[in-house]
Amino acid sequence: MSASSVDEKLASAEFIKGLWRENPVFIAVLGLCPALAVTNSLQNALVMGAASTFVLCGSSLLVSLMRKVIPKPVRISVYIIIIATFVTIVDFVLGALMPAAQKQLGAFIALIVVNCLILGRQEAFASKNGPWLALADAAGMSLGFTLAMAMIGGIREILGNGALLGIPLFGPNFEPWVIMVLPPGGFLTLGALLAFFAYLKTFRKGAR
Repeated sequence: MSASSVDEKLASAEFIKGLWRENPVFIAVLGLCPALAVTNSLQNALVMGAASTFVLCGSSLLVSLMRKVIPKPVRISVYIIIIATFVTIVDFVLGALMPAAQKQLGAFIALIVVNCLILGRQEAFASKNGPWLALADAAGMSLGFTLAMAMIGGIREILGNGALLGIPLFGPNFEPWVIMVLPPGGFLTLGALLAFFAYLKTFRKGAR
């Protein structure tokens, strides 16, 4: 087997693990601050997921490329500076192209800098692997994060507003579950999803 084939298989495995086996929200339980705070609608969830994807992929690639020249005593500070640079780019782009979304997300865009998922991937993976594997890991983790955000946001918007992406799904007699678009709704939805996935895992083990 050629070296390129091995690299492709490794990259594929790193990408796939973040989608489910090591999903940041549902398995590792990381990045819960935005997962609970900005998922009162599917649009907000997708925008935050896209922003986090750009920041994680960009910073992981740069950290991997610079891993041999970053002094170990200041590596965390360097990682934060790199992440903050990409967050600033995201904030400016959202302000120029999607000002309404930027206003709704508010301070949570800036808080991507201290998202434990993003900083953790730099320390645990990007700083120890080449650019191709680092990018695959970042893409898988960020897409897994976005998928979890979209699931939570979609459920909360459907139950809390009776709509999805602003499109009404039910008739005029539907009574919205107001709690679902409030902060407790995030905890309830995440808890229900975690319980559901735990049940599926137990059921699969029992079926074997």
